Amino acid sequence: KAVEIIIGLEAGYSFDSNDPGGETNFGISKRAYPEVDVKNLTRAQAMAIYEKDYWLPLKPLLIPDRLRLCLFDCAVNQGLDRAIKTLQGAVGVKQDGVLGPETFKAATNYSWFDALTNMLQIRLERYGKHPQWSRYGAGWTKRLIIITLQSVR
Repeated sequence: KAVEIIIGLEAGYSFDSNDPGGETNFGISKRAYPEVDVKNLTRAQAMAIYEKDYWLPLKPLLIPDRLRLCLFDCAVNQGLDRAIKTLQGAVGVKQDGVLGPETFKAATNYSWFDALTNMLQIRLERYGKHPQWSRYGAGWTKRLIIITLQSVR
């Protein structure tokens, strides 16, 4: 379900010269995947990449369910390391980028609502410092709103 939501947000093929990812399709960028024929990437191929490289490394079944989508979206949009550090910052543990027992315990024991709110705030603050905020800020903000609404359902 999370992959379906993210693919829906990412839409199809684009090549925006201002986007640091460059050529993208379903959110999979040529910069991150130079060996992939991004222009001809299928939805099924994109889903397989998301599952293997983003979803499974986050060990989502060890994270409270209402935090999974935000964590996954952060990994896709801002990188795995940044997503893990965002979660860690949101639940008050050392931001070392390692998903270990301390992070899982803190995420489980923390109020899911407070953790989600903290994650979204951290992400929005990071976006706000991005040099392309004036160009992409409205879209990034809309994305966070959609992720929030999907997470609390």
